[in-house]
Amino acid sequence: MSFDFAAVSAPFRMQPGLRRLAAGTTQLTPNQPGDRALREKLAVLGAYSTQALLSAPGFDAGPALQALSEHATAEHPGAWSAASAHAHLLGWSLQGDEPRQHHHQQPEVGACLRALPPEWRLPALLSLAFAEDFAVIDGTTAHIPWLAVCLPSGWAPEEKVGRHFAQVHAPVADNQLLLTASEHLARLVTGSDRWERFVWTITRHPRLHAHPARQDPAPWPADATPEQLAQHAFFRTEHQTFIPLPELKKAVFTIHVDLQPLSQAMPSPAHAQQVHDALASMSPAVLAYRGLTDARDRLLRWLSVEACR
Repeated sequence: MSFDFAAVSAPFRMQPGLRRLAAGTTQLTPNQPGDRALREKLAVLGAYSTQALLSAPGFDAGPALQALSEHATAEHPGAWSAASAHAHLLGWSLQGDEPRQHHHQQPEVGACLRALPPEWRLPALLSLAFAEDFAVIDGTTAHIPWLAVCLPSGWAPEEKVGRHFAQVHAPVADNQLLLTASEHLARLVTGSDRWERFVWTITRHPRLHAHPARQDPAPWPADATPEQLAQHAFFRTEHQTFIPLPELKKAVFTIHVDLQPLSQAMPSPAHAQQVHDALASMSPAVLAYRGLTDARDRLLRWLSVEACR
């Protein structure tokens, strides 16, 4: 898990939490055949591509997509070649808009690409080649005109495309800091520096793909003990970064989702105490927004025990 527990703090606040990326830090994670992110992305693109691959009317994503492709090549030349749109580890490339197979693994990648409109095949292949989801942020307008998001965390990409940064975050609980800073953040991340942030939650949803239309609406089991509840809970994290494209006054926003069983996610008792204190300090609005109201007290008891081991 690439999550940095320094992002877990008390009192918990919904805030930007941006920090500069250290020099030499990579922003993309190649998918290997069989990786969970690859499997789930293939399933989403096969069944719900119109909710994952989205563009505002009239927006030309070509320059940003080319910059992302070149960035991927610079970071991971063994996984991606921009010149030939070749996902080496998956064994597929694009000749023009046509998928080309280079070895006999991952035939489902070609089937997925062929089923998509030609203009979405390059974004889809990039999305399959890497664990991250992608969005374009316009620093001039603070809008998000383009998305390739297969693994959303409880939000619907089709409701966000083309909207202002502040509108995107409007449903978030205790969101005043995010809304106030939205224009500044859009300008900041589309400048010359690279930025990152980490977010986390505890969920009972077991998949990386957490579109709200496909999450189980059932509540946390009311009769489960703290131990039983924790055994069916997951620690969901996101590592978000921004690939700046200052010459375009835009940035590519990357989202790397990870999901670990809660019982295996705490590296040490001190980390369990961190999560305990942050969860204990969440406001009722944040708990309701994250679906944790009914589970909070039992999770706190479990985390207290883990913190004392």
